[in-house]
Amino acid sequence: MTVEPMNPSDWNIVRAIYAEGIATGNATFANAPPEWEEWDQQHLGSCRLVARSIEEVIGWAALGPVSRREVYRGVAEVSVYVAERARRNGVGAALLSALVSSSEREGIWTLQAGIFPENTASIELHKQAGFRIVGVRERLGAMRGCWRDVILMERRSRTAGV
Repeated sequence: MTVEPMNPSDWNIVRAIYAEGIATGNATFANAPPEWEEWDQQHLGSCRLVARSIEEVIGWAALGPVSRREVYRGVAEVSVYVAERARRNGVGAALLSALVSSSEREGIWTLQAGIFPENTASIELHKQAGFRIVGVRERLGAMRGCWRDVILMERRSRTAGV
């Protein structure tokens, strides 16, 4: 497996992997993956990665800004998705580790993640990458008629923004 920058030509498989995550009901509030143009606008131009296994994309990670205000230029929200067929094989850990390194090279000092409490694998993945739980956002949003809590996790860089 290799981790490398995402190309626009990777979008179809990235979108399919995103759809697999959405289908679990425990990855995001989104009902369906967006089209490329919308996704592209919602994510930073840098820090977009894919994991490849024998030229096949098996996961992706990207950062989105938490705000367009200048004061928050070094704070970004993490997205990590792994294809169902590749889960529990270290793909998420490799992507998140590479994303952390990439973000620090870009001067990003805080990474945050909002994770449903039921997604225990993602919570553990983020803990292993140096994230800590900073709180629970109770009943943050309704999904399929049910209120959902979101665990807020963050990782503060020891090199960027010091």
